[in-house]
Amino acid sequence: MFKKIYGMTFVQYARSRRIGIAFKAIQQGSKVIDQQVSAGFESASGFNDAFTKIMGNPSTRMTVKLLNTNFIETPIGRMISITDDEFLYLLEFENRRGLETEISKLRNKQNARLIYGATKISELTAYQINLYFDKKLKKFNVPLYLDGSLFQKKVWNILLTSKAGDKLTYKEIATILGDRNKSQAVGNANGANKIAIIIPCHRVINSNGQLGGYGGGVERKKYLLNLESSK
Repeated sequence: MFKKIYGMTFVQYARSRRIGIAFKAIQQGSKVIDQQVSAGFESASGFNDAFTKIMGNPSTRMTVKLLNTNFIETPIGRMISITDDEFLYLLEFENRRGLETEISKLRNKQNARLIYGATKISELTAYQINLYFDKKLKKFNVPLYLDGSLFQKKVWNILLTSKAGDKLTYKEIATILGDRNKSQAVGNANGANKIAIIIPCHRVINSNGQLGGYGGGVERKKYLLNLESSK
């Protein structure tokens, strides 16, 4: 059941978690041998093999960023969050099209290694997402890492200032940004959003009133809009 939910056995999860803790400690100046013992490895070669498989060489890759992945259960499907102790980098439905590509690009750009485990940011994200679906939250305040072009960030910031129940069109957002002919560019920025729900790209619809596309699926978009508009 654990493997079915998390995509790995509990032993694999525990090993990844131990290695992640060791990685943080080594980054902060701890000796490799001390973390080898703390992680439960009797031999240096066994520790190095396990560490390298997940993180890279423990002696030479200390510029690597450690990011934590976690899951959030929602009424419309499980979401995956990627965080560190400062920011939320990604929040998507786990079966979103293109998710693997998104995660791969994030890892490469941040020179990051992913481990399973909670951070204070992932816990805050899960808490506020649950409040949102219970209709007990009006505004998120999770610290976000916005990774995009200046234009994309402008689009996302407009979405962040919108309110539950709002519906914006691509043309309206383009007009706010000073060029009503940039509707397609707005759509591309909307599609590049990596932080679902909190950056509410589901609130953007076509000018004819039709819902338009949504990375998490049109049925989810419809659910979210109905959730926000119902009293």
